[in-house]
Amino acid sequence: MKLIDKNISNIELKKMALNMHGDLVKAVVDVEKRIMVVDAELHADEEAMLLGLGSEQKNLWGINIYPENFEQDDWIEFDSMINIRPMQGNRSRGVDNKVIQEKIISIIKKLVIS
Repeated sequence: MKLIDKNISNIELKKMALNMHGDLVKAVVDVEKRIMVVDAELHADEEAMLLGLGSEQKNLWGINIYPENFEQDDWIEFDSMINIRPMQGNRSRGVDNKVIQEKIISIIKKLVIS
């Protein structure tokens, strides 16, 4: 697992994808701290790392990044079991709140460089 608080290259994400899932890299984004953890088998492991670093559960969202589709519409997929949070109004594995989706996209676009 790797904490990303500055930048990561899309090339590095491609290498991670090949070593793990083939075409995607799992990530958990902290929308408050504007950081993420990548490169784990499970979103739950990345979530645990961020919680250990002081992140709050309500700010953590699991996504999948497809490095081959860099900056295309299907580059980021909002799909993770950690996203199911009825108490926060999120009843699916996706990210139902469009404002939170836009925050995540903004953070990813800042952290991932070509």
